[in-house]
Amino acid sequence: MKLFPGDHHPASGAKNFLRYIGPGLLVTVGFIDPGNWASNMAAGSVYGYRLLWMVTLSTFMLIVLQHNAAHLGIVTGKCLSESVTEYIRNPFLKRLILYTAVMASVSTAMAEILGGGIALQMLFNIPIRPGALLTAALVVFLQFTNAYKKIEKVIIGFVSLIGISFLIEVMTADVSWGSSLKGWVVPAFPQGSMLVIMSVLGAVVMPHNLFLHSEVIQSRQWNLENEEIIQKQLKYEFADTLFSMIAGWAINSAMIIIAAAVFFRHGKVVTDLAQAGAVLSPLMGNAASVIFALALLFAGISSSITAGMAGGSIFAGIFGEPYDIHDSHSKWGVLITMVPAVVIIMFVSSPFQGLIYSQMLLSIQLPITVFAQIYLTSSKKVMGKYANSVKDKILLGVIAATVTALNIMLLISNFI
Repeated sequence: MKLFPGDHHPASGAKNFLRYIGPGLLVTVGFIDPGNWASNMAAGSVYGYRLLWMVTLSTFMLIVLQHNAAHLGIVTGKCLSESVTEYIRNPFLKRLILYTAVMASVSTAMAEILGGGIALQMLFNIPIRPGALLTAALVVFLQFTNAYKKIEKVIIGFVSLIGISFLIEVMTADVSWGSSLKGWVVPAFPQGSMLVIMSVLGAVVMPHNLFLHSEVIQSRQWNLENEEIIQKQLKYEFADTLFSMIAGWAINSAMIIIAAAVFFRHGKVVTDLAQAGAVLSPLMGNAASVIFALALLFAGISSSITAGMAGGSIFAGIFGEPYDIHDSHSKWGVLITMVPAVVIIMFVSSPFQGLIYSQMLLSIQLPITVFAQIYLTSSKKVMGKYANSVKDKILLGVIAATVTALNIMLLISNFI
């Protein structure tokens, strides 16, 4: 990852913290994408406030995992994909980790582009498939022509607009805050809810984001040889990650709360995102549907950019290279992510179900990435003295076991 012009030394205090804000928000936009919208609308409209706990648990796991992935990037100067290529010696395991990660990026991009297509249909009555093509074309143009820092600023702007949109929605809805508080902290597994629970998990803790964060965090590096600089980077990176993930938690929670307050309360089950916007109009006013569609469009475009960047980073890492959109491997990685995603959309019969299942597939791939990351960040050969402590290993191990156990529960509930 090339440094930005003028990035020679860190500033200090609040100004320094502001210079570090960005990588975490790039990751945050990945888990407030259209796939999340579908998962959260399904969770809230069918089960009310009872699945809010999954957003809380997923966000906690996300903070730990994203910090750990960024830790790898800061200390080694390599992204997760480069590290897997260099340090995982078993050819089968290496291919399993990296190829399924590329597939996860494709699955993610499909959901993001599809969401953009749905938003264009809601706003301008453009059919979903042509709308998805327009969204994908715009995203590829932005990725191939914009410098990383410009894209980062655009995405931060989109995240802010999405957050404001849902804040307006929550303020206008009749929310049962007592039920919300209980839902945030008390785990519940209503009958038939495992698919939705796993889609919420996959929509929040996304494997491609672990690869992306370990890559983009390197844009904040100044001097890997300077111990003081590394320590400062780790400090500000965690602040950036914590701030960004909490913002994402609030937005995802708001989605479920809105769905519960508006749809579940009135006995309406959301089976289509366009339906969600249409139903909001008579219940919350005409402006609500427009706000919903605009926020969905912002989410689709911005999260498609991060999915493409992640795919480019993973593919370039297979060749031992960092993400650089001017390099052929990174460009091919973006195209390998975006083109199959568009092709899949052409054959999706139910856009809403496609969004749900895309997020479930992410949760199934997640244990592969998590265990690989834990192995690398626990290795003194890779991390030196910054390798995971015993406490870190226990916490990360519990998270990996939890994700795996939820996947097993999903398989049992659907196939046994």
